[in-house]
Amino acid sequence: MPQLNPNPWFFIMLLSWLTFSLIIQPKLLSFTPTNPPSNKTTTHTKTTPWTWPWT
Repeated sequence: MPQLNPNPWFFIMLLSWLTFSLIIQPKLLSFTPTNPPSNKTTTHTKTTPWTWPWT
C-alpha cells in the first residue's frame, strides 16, 4: 500500500505548507480591503408579496 509510505507526500505537504505560511500569507495579509465596513445602520423595508394576475 503506497499510501502508508510517508516519504514522497509528506515532504511535499510540508514544503507547500511552509511556502504558504511564510511567503504567500504575509503578502495576502498586507492588502487593504477595498470596501471597509462602515458603522452605518441599514434600514430594512418590509416587502409585500406580489399578486399574480392569472391566479
